[in-house]
Amino acid sequence: MDYNFLKIEKIDGGITILKISAPKSLNALNSIILTELDNFIESIDPATRVLIITGDGEKSFVAGADISEMAHLDEQEGYEFGKLGAAVFRKIEVLPIPVIAAINGFALGGGCELAMACDIRIASVKAKFGQPEVGLGIIPGFSGTYRLPKLIGQGYAKEMIYTGKIIRADEALRIGLVNSIHEPEELMPAAVEMAKKMLACAPTAICLAKLSINENYDLNAPEALELESKLFGKCFATADQKEGMDAFLNKRPANFEGK
Repeated sequence: MDYNFLKIEKIDGGITILKISAPKSLNALNSIILTELDNFIESIDPATRVLIITGDGEKSFVAGADISEMAHLDEQEGYEFGKLGAAVFRKIEVLPIPVIAAINGFALGGGCELAMACDIRIASVKAKFGQPEVGLGIIPGFSGTYRLPKLIGQGYAKEMIYTGKIIRADEALRIGLVNSIHEPEELMPAAVEMAKKMLACAPTAICLAKLSINENYDLNAPEALELESKLFGKCFATADQKEGMDAFLNKRPANFEGK
């Protein structure tokens, strides 16, 4: 499928790099880009085992939602735009493969929310993060008020959202919003290196681990532990489990097939 605002690169072994490409607007998200993202996620190559999402250009991951589009929305249209963004990001969040955000510049508003929908966030030292929506008379609308407090705690999240403050990569690292920071030229190699480490592990186990983490988000402890036990048990019905343990016992590399 051809896209106007997405660039796709595939690396041998099952790594796909998705680059959001609208450099003139610093990759700001409008309804067209969100729809293209939705189509991409719905039709992602089944051979993809790790997805890396980044932005085109040196300045921006995603600078936010497109204000020129939002400025003229009424209440119902605003609701529908928010629902679209939230739905697309939820699809990214629940993909049964790891998703790494390689944040190369501005990750503001919808950009920060996109990054938070990914499993892991690594950033350039030049990256900047924020939820500045209140300065525009709106609130974060693509799940920011849901995910940000869960990632960094309510105190920091409320400060960022209520003040619209923009933070640098080093502060994002300190508060747990990103996993690591890198020099700009080292960002994508670091993302690919991390992805390759995931490729060496059992795809089924990663899928079930992600499912357990995501589903446990809002469960109480007994419910969460019961779910984990069930998914742990499911692993023993997979060929990957047999292969992984046999390889360990026989001191040989494992050859996982995702079965």
